[in-house]
Amino acid sequence: MHDEISAILTDWYREHGRELPWRQTDDPYAIWISEIILQQTRVAQGLDYYRRFLERFPDIRTLAEAEEDEVLKYWQGLGYYSRARSLHAAARDMVARFGGRFPRNHEQVLSLKGIGAYTAAAICSFAYRQPYAVVDGNVFRVLSRLFDSDLPIDGTKGKQYFAELAAALLDPANPDLHNQAMMDFGALQCTPKSPGCGTCPLNHRCLALRNGTVDKRPVKEGKTTVRPRYFNYLHIRCGETVLLNRRENKDIWQNLYEYPLIETPSAVSFGQLQETDAFRDMFRETPFTVRGSVEMPKHVLSHRIIHARFYRLDVPEFASGMEKFLKIAEPETERYAVSRLIELYREGKGIPLLF
Repeated sequence: MHDEISAILTDWYREHGRELPWRQTDDPYAIWISEIILQQTRVAQGLDYYRRFLERFPDIRTLAEAEEDEVLKYWQGLGYYSRARSLHAAARDMVARFGGRFPRNHEQVLSLKGIGAYTAAAICSFAYRQPYAVVDGNVFRVLSRLFDSDLPIDGTKGKQYFAELAAALLDPANPDLHNQAMMDFGALQCTPKSPGCGTCPLNHRCLALRNGTVDKRPVKEGKTTVRPRYFNYLHIRCGETVLLNRRENKDIWQNLYEYPLIETPSAVSFGQLQETDAFRDMFRETPFTVRGSVEMPKHVLSHRIIHARFYRLDVPEFASGMEKFLKIAEPETERYAVSRLIELYREGKGIPLLF
């Protein structure tokens, strides 16, 4: 039965599979870049980033020798910036350990920063045709419906069960084709909502379809708690120079740049913000003129909802409390990697505030 399922999937893939540039190569580096970009990113959005990234960083050594700030700038807008930092670290690791070559051994691939079981299986099967089954969100969905499993895909038992099931279904003679077929089948046919069950070539074997549980599969244990955070950005300008800060703590947007930030436990007015110790320490006795302020639409991350306000302030000189910030000519700030939230502010996507 498992051989039949794999054969049906690959036949479907030959007719319906997506033509993507990383499927036209067996270069493990290019495949690695594509897989990291496509984590938490739609294919349509990831395509342009993939092409630009490879044009600037065509091989492991080029990436390893680049400055992290430049790598982050090329990643800007994709989010989940730890992916870019891990890429950079792994490239340097490959130069140090493997002479700038991508390892062929599965365990060595797994040892690289930012590469887990799914990515290692994808690289080894697509680049080297090694028999490792990929299990991503699309594969979880296909398998949970096909076998009508109510095991939570985010639980320990469920992860182990689906990994073993995916391995049992794998065609060891064509692991690359099988894995691509499985992933595209989930992305295009067995979709999260309104799957094409009527035209599905596996509908005669799908237990969830037979049992009427398609819309209940896959099962997840529970949702992650999302916590609100309140960011008050100060876009401070003295002449043509503005202040920027690099986020260095282990928090969201680590190593990206932003305007000076005061985070508060809840939303505050500008008057209340001025009463905080952080604001007073920053400005001391320096006067300022308010040029404007905006409130941004809530910015949703995987575990956080950011409520942000930006205040544009002019000062005659930078106060001593601002010494820790970078002083940058405003046109030059475009060279620095920033979060999508800062990009949206610069694009004028905020709502003007009235004092």
